[in-house]
Amino acid sequence: MRSLFLKVSRVYSVSNRTPRHSTTADPDNKTSTGEPISAIASAEKAGSDMVFRRFFGMMIGCLGLSDQPTLPSPSEAAETQPLDLAEVNKSPRIRLSDGRYLAYREVGVPKDKSNFRVICVHGFGSSKEMNFLAPEELMDELGIYFLLFDRAGYGESDPNPKRSVKSEASDIEELADQLELGPKFYVVGVSLGCYPVWSCLKRLPHRLAGSALIVPMINYKWRTLPKDLVKDDYRKNLCRWIIWLLRHTPGLLHWWLTQKVFPSSNVLDKNPAFFSSKDLEFLSNTKGYQLFAQNGFKDRHTFESIRKDCIVAFGRWDFEPMELTNPYAENESSVHIWQGCEDKVVPVKLQRYVSERLPWIRYHEVPDGGHMLVYDSSVCAAILRSLLLGEDPPEYKPY
Repeated sequence: MRSLFLKVSRVYSVSNRTPRHSTTADPDNKTSTGEPISAIASAEKAGSDMVFRRFFGMMIGCLGLSDQPTLPSPSEAAETQPLDLAEVNKSPRIRLSDGRYLAYREVGVPKDKSNFRVICVHGFGSSKEMNFLAPEELMDELGIYFLLFDRAGYGESDPNPKRSVKSEASDIEELADQLELGPKFYVVGVSLGCYPVWSCLKRLPHRLAGSALIVPMINYKWRTLPKDLVKDDYRKNLCRWIIWLLRHTPGLLHWWLTQKVFPSSNVLDKNPAFFSSKDLEFLSNTKGYQLFAQNGFKDRHTFESIRKDCIVAFGRWDFEPMELTNPYAENESSVHIWQGCEDKVVPVKLQRYVSERLPWIRYHEVPDGGHMLVYDSSVCAAILRSLLLGEDPPEYKPY
């Protein structure tokens, strides 16, 4: 496969070079411009390698791999050292009905003193240590108990070999029950972590006091997406390519993400191809990404878990989100979608279509927002006020 892309990219790099003069070779192995032929060959090879790396980087970016950067941990300096699981698994955990363990983290006010109990579902390449920059004063003012957990196979949680769209909702419900959150609770999903929220809306809407989907992923296999809306969307083909790789050549992809010869993960680091100007502003003081910084891909079991997570998220679901009917006819709960207009990972035009198909969902757009909305404290505050109090800030009204 790599040789194929090298050939294509070499043609691309040569055809896009602006010639100054004819490059006919002379007897001294130089072109008419005085450049050695060997130097041109080396430049072409370097250009093709760059195109190849960017191709894989773009595919990874389109799957939301970069959706949850966090500040570097103190262990980054020793990232090449093997992890001591006895030292790592220090977070509280619950045991699910199938024997797996889920690790979790609690923030905000104590649960027994809370007015609102919110479960936050992280995205791909993240964990319960993700940042949701809601002002602490707001958490205290409203009495918000915030529960973050490692989804199956992430962080300190056990993998789920039978992972499915359905199992994601089941994990959330069991977590809520074992931690005694009550008959109803709120759920917030971020990026790829929104497919578990869709599953909750399908399977346990009666348990949700409210739900918010923040820059939710779009599955191009949803049959209700109009073909004319996605036919020119390059993300569709990139997603299809990487899902094919994840399904059929996981060893190759694992090698690519862990090898040292070519840079792979850091092609995403503050790359304007994947981040808006506002995203880059938020990332200016962020070094690297959580999953990459901790060498999460090096462990094959971790890689297998997140590989299956991606396949489930972008595979065939057992329901169509845009065919869901309003489960809250009496307005006993509310559902929200939050989207950045400048998001380069999830196209705003597709999110607008989803909101049009599901008018019972309250749709909000952040005019200058990208994919990193959870790093904007003002947006996080607006999300919580809208979800918990029903307040809709006028600056985030849809188009």
